[in-house]
Amino acid sequence: MIRKRILSGMRPTGKLHLGNLHGALSNWIALQNCDDYECYYFVADWHALTSDYANTSEIRANTIDMVIDWLAAGLDPNKSTLFIQSTIKEHAELFLLLSMITPLAWLERNPTYKEVKEELSQKDLSTFGFLGYPVLQAADIIMYKAFGVPVGVDQLPHVELTREIARRFNFLYGEIFPIPEPLLTEVPKLLGIDGRKMSKSYDNSIFMSDRGDALKQKVAAMFTDPQRQRKSDPGRPELCNVFTFHQLYSSSKDVAEIPPACRAASIGCTECKRRLAAAVEGGMRPIHERRDYYLAHPEEVRAIIADGNRRAAGIARTTLAEVREALKISHEL
Repeated sequence: MIRKRILSGMRPTGKLHLGNLHGALSNWIALQNCDDYECYYFVADWHALTSDYANTSEIRANTIDMVIDWLAAGLDPNKSTLFIQSTIKEHAELFLLLSMITPLAWLERNPTYKEVKEELSQKDLSTFGFLGYPVLQAADIIMYKAFGVPVGVDQLPHVELTREIARRFNFLYGEIFPIPEPLLTEVPKLLGIDGRKMSKSYDNSIFMSDRGDALKQKVAAMFTDPQRQRKSDPGRPELCNVFTFHQLYSSSKDVAEIPPACRAASIGCTECKRRLAAAVEGGMRPIHERRDYYLAHPEEVRAIIADGNRRAAGIARTTLAEVREALKISHEL
């Protein structure tokens, strides 16, 4: 049976949080455990430069730490190829070649271009690299002739631009690349402890590595139903971010009991958060144990990355040979 290839990546911009775990990693793990797919997951360190080019001091450490989080979450190097983007130089060459055929208007209409510039207004993002990062993203995906790219609804425009670039290349030079499909994933809406989107830039995240007192303090600080000012006030669990986490981590007994107790004001927010902290601690324990193992065995992590780089490089070399021949720029003497 020919398995369909899956490709996805993350930027190494800091510690991974529970939003990353439930929004992406849990789906990556499900895909790797499906016999239909051959999964490739990469550290997008060149993409990190599009917004953090002025300070690159933490990218190397963040890369290793992120791979450890991947392995701790359950990615299996025997089932998935884990590699670092910048070690595969063919990505840069394909990015260059695709940039020659990508209309500027396609990049300027990218809906996230202005959104991210506004969100990161403290940084100077008026660079070619930031404008052109969707072309690099397209190169990442079609390099491996990926069938599917797991994304949330907000990332659909990125995949559609990749599809347009692949179609344009095929029209100009011949059918080299399959057109990748977006694999929509159900992403639970996990807000940060302050009620905004969970994000490292907002300093409101519960990290995958948080445990013990650090975890308890963050859960205790979580925003709840804004209309519930006192314990005697009836709550609305359907609007409370704490209960959203309960649905992911707590026992079916607590998930059934908490909503009516909250609405009747027979359980307070402090007790509700205490139960949640214990549930998250218990649910994350296997991940923390695996994380401790890989932190204690860095040579094993490096070997996993080296093996993934080798496997990815083999595919990239083959693809680029086809691309050069299609463009008639193969000059082998």
